[in-house]
Amino acid sequence: MVPSAFPEPSAPASASTSDAAEIERLRTENRQLKYALVSHAVVDQAIGALVAMGGIDRDEGFAVLREVSQHTNTKLSAIAEHVLKHAQGAALPDVVEGELCKALARHGALRSI
Repeated sequence: MVPSAFPEPSAPASASTSDAAEIERLRTENRQLKYALVSHAVVDQAIGALVAMGGIDRDEGFAVLREVSQHTNTKLSAIAEHVLKHAQGAALPDVVEGELCKALARHGALRSI
């Protein structure tokens, strides 16, 4: 899900070994930051969906995502993607649906998903 609109420049031919290592380290960091930006947006959107669907506040929405992530041993961003797809009509994986219903109930959601 990392945007491909940011091409990676190639290292100059005259770069020393230490320069090449630094360039590679910076490329890795750059990829990680791009992924974090995309993941953050997905998580934010999923929190909004939980607020709308469950009648909970934003802090509770994040707590619900975090708990489902921990109880299913799934990355938070993956849980957020499931929630967003579900908000658009897709079915949730059974284990995610079960944990999501439990977490929403623990946080006083007005309705389940």
